[in-house]
Amino acid sequence: MSDRPLSVFDISGRAMSAQLVRLNTTASNLANAGTVSSSRATAFRALRPVFETNEISPGVATVGVGRIVRSDVEPTRQYNPDHPLADAEGNVWVAGVDQASELVEMVEAARQYQNNVQVLQTAKTLTLDTLRLGQ
Repeated sequence: MSDRPLSVFDISGRAMSAQLVRLNTTASNLANAGTVSSSRATAFRALRPVFETNEISPGVATVGVGRIVRSDVEPTRQYNPDHPLADAEGNVWVAGVDQASELVEMVEAARQYQNNVQVLQTAKTLTLDTLRLGQ
């Protein structure tokens, strides 16, 4: 990392990157909702990014994604003996994804992303206005 101080553009850009990871994991979760597996162990579980604060200097911090973890939501056992993935007892395991919760997560991530876009637009406008004062 360079020794130059971070600008509002840097900080907001990093926040947008973190929200993009959040949006991508949510999209993956929704894409895999309803998928089935032959066992509990191999069934899809929702993914969640874990954000971490990266302190740059006293009073200046950014956000980043430290890791992505699997949700604790258990897959659901469903009796479906005609399914090609059914186990010996006739069960399949449906992905542990709560679609309503994922949609709420997606809306929240999109709002946070949009808030940072607005921060960038405001900073850009203020910078341009400041430059015009010097003319």
